[in-house]
Amino acid sequence: MDFDKDKVDEMTLALLYLVICERKKGFGGRAWKSFDWETMNRLHEKGLLMDPKSKSKSVRMTEEGIQKAEALFVKFFGDKLVQVRLAVSEIRRDAKQKPSLTTSDVEAEIKSVRAKRKANG
Repeated sequence: MDFDKDKVDEMTLALLYLVICERKKGFGGRAWKSFDWETMNRLHEKGLLMDPKSKSKSVRMTEEGIQKAEALFVKFFGDKLVQVRLAVSEIRRDAKQKPSLTTSDVEAEIKSVRAKRKANG
């Protein structure tokens, strides 16, 4: 079958953003790698993933790969999940500093993150 491999790569990268399981700002992150192997290899060749060939069930994404994945996810699917991911990330960080967060604390944090995102455009 003939198809646009670059579009498949973009959609796969966008979906990898959906399944990020570990993120370290400035160092990339890890995502579950249950996608087509040829596509994963092309993303590796483009410098967006580390070599996906391993026994690990996740693949390391480069910082460039994560940034592009987020942009593509927003382009194709909207930014609702991005807002939720940011809120959860900030809540986890705050929870380490304040272990007794309540539901209202979480809701307030989500509103705060949404307001920041909206202000930053």
